Amino acid sequence: MRSAPTSSRAARPPDHFITQSQPSDRSGVAQAIPDLFRFMEINMFDWTKSCSYDEQQKRRFHTTARSRLKKLAAELHLPAGSYEVRSNKAGIAVAGEVTLHHTAVYIQVGQFGMSSGHGILIRTCKGRKDYTGGANHFVALAMLDDIPALAAAVRAITGVGRDAVHSPDRHAA
Repeated sequence: MRSAPTSSRAARPPDHFITQSQPSDRSGVAQAIPDLFRFMEINMFDWTKSCSYDEQQKRRFHTTARSRLKKLAAELHLPAGSYEVRSNKAGIAVAGEVTLHHTAVYIQVGQFGMSSGHGILIRTCKGRKDYTGGANHFVALAMLDDIPALAAAVRAITGVGRDAVHSPDRHAA
């Protein structure tokens, strides 16, 4: 029976992996690798690590959440100018919130509901001045690591986004 490798080399990708900054004459491999690294980047943030009294963690939380919400907007095919992504860092003892506010959907990411694993609030709204909107729905923070699944949840809850069922009552707040 083979034992697990003990060298630090085992944790690194094989030498044949090529990053964007390395020249390559293997264009097929070089095109496939960015997708691999994009996948790896998506799964590297610990959403459960508290931001309370940790300014560096809070900064990473907000930066990463803003980036993921922008990817979500792209996945939902939201038209430019129909939404904004904003960040409220709040006080030292809390994570604050990062919000994607579209004309028909309000999505807010925070570390509220951590005992339940929830941290993404999704609800309908009537314009970008509507901050109370429709009924609150919560999904796990970990869904930020799977943007297509999060987009599917947003479509199912709100009816907003490409491939959504477009019925008038789905967009009412």
